[in-house]
Amino acid sequence: MITSSKVKIRFIDCDPLGHLNNSKYLDYMLNAREDHVDEHYEINYAELVKETGCTLIAIQNEIAYLKEVLYNEVLTVSSKIIEIQGRTAKIEIIMEDDQKIRAVLWCTVIYFNLKTRASENIPAKYLDIFKQFLMEIPEKDFQSRVLTLRKHNKNA
Repeated sequence: MITSSKVKIRFIDCDPLGHLNNSKYLDYMLNAREDHVDEHYEINYAELVKETGCTLIAIQNEIAYLKEVLYNEVLTVSSKIIEIQGRTAKIEIIMEDDQKIRAVLWCTVIYFNLKTRASENIPAKYLDIFKQFLMEIPEKDFQSRVLTLRKHNKNA
């Protein structure tokens, strides 16, 4: 299942030409993802830490900027789980307008115990929730996915 929400690009996050600063893409995309998890998965990260002593920590980000994002635009940010393994999950987050994909982010997260300072297998309770949102995509590596999305933009 894909979850999505709208974001409005703020002036403070843009360069003097009105383009969204590269680092701010991550802010918009990861903030939207946190909202998606809270609203659709019914998992609150702060409560997860209180309940389990564990959290999901980003251990790798891969991002491609496909088309510029400008001040005051309202875009859709969608997210989905594209891979689940014992301790990790990979999330795809896409920022787009009605026609073109502006950016894609693959974020790998690990289930991490804050007390022992070690990763653990994702508990069955959360795996069951995550599997409801798992959407396999044909591309298995980031560069292939980016090529597919660039072709999409070219044809749009």
